[in-house]
Amino acid sequence: MILVGTADSNGASNLSVLNSLFHIGANPPLCGIIFRPDVADRHTLQNILDTGWYTINHVTESMYEAAHQTSARYPKEVSEFDAVGFTQKWHQEYKVPFVGESKVKWLMQFREKHDLTINGTHLVIGEIIDVEIPDGVLQDDGFVDLESAGTITCSGLDSYHKTEKLSRLSYAKMDTWPREIRL
Repeated sequence: MILVGTADSNGASNLSVLNSLFHIGANPPLCGIIFRPDVADRHTLQNILDTGWYTINHVTESMYEAAHQTSARYPKEVSEFDAVGFTQKWHQEYKVPFVGESKVKWLMQFREKHDLTINGTHLVIGEIIDVEIPDGVLQDDGFVDLESAGTITCSGLDSYHKTEKLSRLSYAKMDTWPREIRL
């Protein structure tokens, strides 16, 4: 579950909760998100298309109720940051807002949009340009420990869950059974 921060071409901020973030590739570092069909104005999607920039902000347990509230259909002139009480932390160079309360944050540059005719949704692919992660969450081998960051997840549209790491396993190979990675 993430909050996507955007601004329109006039600098008005917007914030939207989404639960469809997924990895696409590592070189370049790409992620996809799915936007619901156009049954209402999609301010976040339009801002991404207009400016080419957005932020991905992980949600923690102390944030989830306010994050959920950002899905209400606020008019374009109302910033969800203000409506739910999140702090705007602006990236100076790209003029796009992060959620100040979020511990794990990514600056994203728009790369592609694909309209999925099967159900009217929209796939947006972005490239990770910069990452902000607190001390102790990024491990020596580059692994981001989301559990120690307090990142939570969502099932469906309204069911929120804490995570509990089971294990990290080595890269799978045909002739070797995976081993647990311990740092």
